[in-house]
Amino acid sequence: MENWAEIRRLHRAEGVPIKAIARRLGISRNAVRRALASQGPPRYQRPARGTAFDAFEPAIRALLREFPDMPASVIAERVGWTRSSSVLRAHVAELRPLFRPVDPASRTSYAPGELAQCDLWFPPVDIPVGHGQVDRPPVLVMASGYSRMLAAIMIPSRKAPDLIAGHWALLQAWGRVPKALVWDNESAVGSWRGGKPRLTEEFEAFRGMLGISVIQCKPGDPEAKGMVERGNGYCETSFLPGRSFTSAADFNSQMVDWLGRTAAVRQHRTLGCRPIDRFDADKAAMLTLPPVSPQLGWHAMTRLPRDHYVRIASNDYSVDPIAIGRKVTVHADLTAVTVRWGDRIVGIHDRHWGRHQTITDPVHAAAAATMRLRAGRITGPVPADDDVQVRSLADYDRAFGLHETVA
Repeated sequence: MENWAEIRRLHRAEGVPIKAIARRLGISRNAVRRALASQGPPRYQRPARGTAFDAFEPAIRALLREFPDMPASVIAERVGWTRSSSVLRAHVAELRPLFRPVDPASRTSYAPGELAQCDLWFPPVDIPVGHGQVDRPPVLVMASGYSRMLAAIMIPSRKAPDLIAGHWALLQAWGRVPKALVWDNESAVGSWRGGKPRLTEEFEAFRGMLGISVIQCKPGDPEAKGMVERGNGYCETSFLPGRSFTSAADFNSQMVDWLGRTAAVRQHRTLGCRPIDRFDADKAAMLTLPPVSPQLGWHAMTRLPRDHYVRIASNDYSVDPIAIGRKVTVHADLTAVTVRWGDRIVGIHDRHWGRHQTITDPVHAAAAATMRLRAGRITGPVPADDDVQVRSLADYDRAFGLHETVA
């Protein structure tokens, strides 16, 4: 290799004649001529030698011609191969494509703004949710088909009100809406009935407000939304390690920071670029957000009972006792619970993500105690020292004309 490079340098750069090059390097002139005429550097090639497989190749070709999918272990038995099985498998793998019909795989591509795949990811980490409780709430993950941009938010539950509120939060962060959302058969989204996909009433209303379509994957089709599934795995292996979280809000804060600083600017192997490089074109082709936000979160109308508490997702929240016996409207989103009596707010609490807890506002408790004291003064019990007349039962007998009869 060194002589070949030096020959070409001397002849091309310094103009040394062939005879002088041969004399300086101590080689023949024909060797110099071959080096100058070659199209590439010299390469050593070991002469081909026969192998033990050569004697079996005709019989193996005949079997593969008739049975292209015959396993290598069966082929070894049929032709009497007694040597290494790995050697036979390697040679059969080279021959098999010659007899098997070509079945090229189609490559899925997405147009800008076309769709986003959605899924629930359950990170294996305990999140403090208050009152000494820990839980593992679901994380709604959304992956754009064209740019592969990821968005994620932890939500209190997988129920439809929380799922839709999470969707709206992610879409507001993007500022646009993909033309279609791809979902599996999540119970809050929909299911397949009679061979047809059916959305739940809540999700049907949500997609109607957005003016988009929802594509439901067929049951048992895990590859239909493999893009977001890979995104879940990427979050689990690249986001979670080495992190701790003090609350769900802390989880979401760290997740948003990581998505912007790391996930959006990583080099995507399939795309050959970063998701952020394609996201502008992706957003430009998406739909605008509706001018009126859809109905989000939990909604209920109930008559406030005497204990002046309302229940949302297994937790009880106190209400101003002034509304006892009146119909109140209860609304809960991802962060707050609000109770209204007409236009008047009679209760507002932070949304509790734990379970089976009673959340009491001290102001409501004090108001209830004052009202109970006032009610006791008006209709209080009879003092013990007051004389109360006790009527004789004979008076009732005389009133109804009942008299004893002597036999």
